[in-house]
Amino acid sequence: MDERKIVVVVEDVEAARTALQWALHNLVRYGDLITLLHVFPTTRSKSKKKTRLLRLKGFQLALSFKDICNGFPNTKVEIIVTEGDEEGKKISSMVKEIGASALVVGLHDHSFLYKLAMAHNNISNSFNCRVLAVKQPPSSPSGTRTHAVSVLDGSTNMDFSQIEIAGLHLPDLPPPKIPYRICPSPSAIIWRSRKSRRK
Repeated sequence: MDERKIVVVVEDVEAARTALQWALHNLVRYGDLITLLHVFPTTRSKSKKKTRLLRLKGFQLALSFKDICNGFPNTKVEIIVTEGDEEGKKISSMVKEIGASALVVGLHDHSFLYKLAMAHNNISNSFNCRVLAVKQPPSSPSGTRTHAVSVLDGSTNMDFSQIEIAGLHLPDLPPPKIPYRICPSPSAIIWRSRKSRRK
């Protein structure tokens, strides 16, 4: 299988952590590379100390997301912490540079996706890959959580409720299964042909 590159946006909101967990349980497969991407704002002051502090906080946040990935065996993870004036544009350029096949974003009230959708008619063209927006579900009285996941590929649909995943219990799900081959070697298959009897 080819290695897929999946970028997960790291933000200090619960929706972003939920999006990572959703991706680990439903999207990531054996051999994929997860890139945890955090963009911190450019400081108006020329203070290098403030920039270093923001970068350090970004790495600490990304490391807490990496801890979530550690529960999944054979998961390859890299961290990118970068500075950018406009979060959406910076994420878009980084996703293109990485050559990602999918972008996973936790959707919340201040998500950069909303601003980006207002600026562009076709949001998927901004990333050149599938965009999966995972909305933080409200807790229901029964304890079940429903995730609304939207796949943005071709039109600006900001409803973010196209795909409903009902009764998804993130903590209770087993780790993803690693596919195995029943007969790994093609030479192990023996063909026996019957000769037709002639009368």
